[in-house]
Amino acid sequence: MAVTVDNTDDLTRAPGASVTPDTLPNDLDITDLVVGGGAEAGPRDTVQVQYQGIRVSDGGEFDSSWGRGGAPVEFPLNGVIDGFKLGISGMREGGRRILVVPPHQGYGDRGVPPVIPANAHLVFVVDLVKVN
Repeated sequence: MAVTVDNTDDLTRAPGASVTPDTLPNDLDITDLVVGGGAEAGPRDTVQVQYQGIRVSDGGEFDSSWGRGGAPVEFPLNGVIDGFKLGISGMREGGRRILVVPPHQGYGDRGVPPVIPANAHLVFVVDLVKVN
C-alpha cells in the first residue's frame, strides 16, 4: 500500500494525504514523517493531536481535525481504537506519523456506518501537539 503525503513536515498545515491500495497490512503499520523532540506519549496519557483519516477502500477522507477549523483535538489514549492507542504511544510532541490501521485494530466488523464500512483498513496522518 502506498500513502502519499503532500506536506510531510510543516505541522502548521494539513498533511494532504492520499492512498493507493494494493497489499494491505495485517497489523498496525507505523511510519514517522517527522520525529518530534518533546514529551513522549504513553498508552494511558491524554494527548492533543491534529489528524487526517482516510478510508483505504475508496481513498476518501472520513474525518479530519484540520477540516473542522484546524484546532487540535484532545482525548485519552486508553479510550480510542487500538490503532490510535498503539500508534500514538511512543510518539513525541512535534512529530508527524502515518498509521495504517487494519480492521481488528480499528472499528472491526461493526464499522461506523455510513462513514466507515465494516472491516475497513484506515490511514491516519497524526501530528502529536501535546502530551497532557
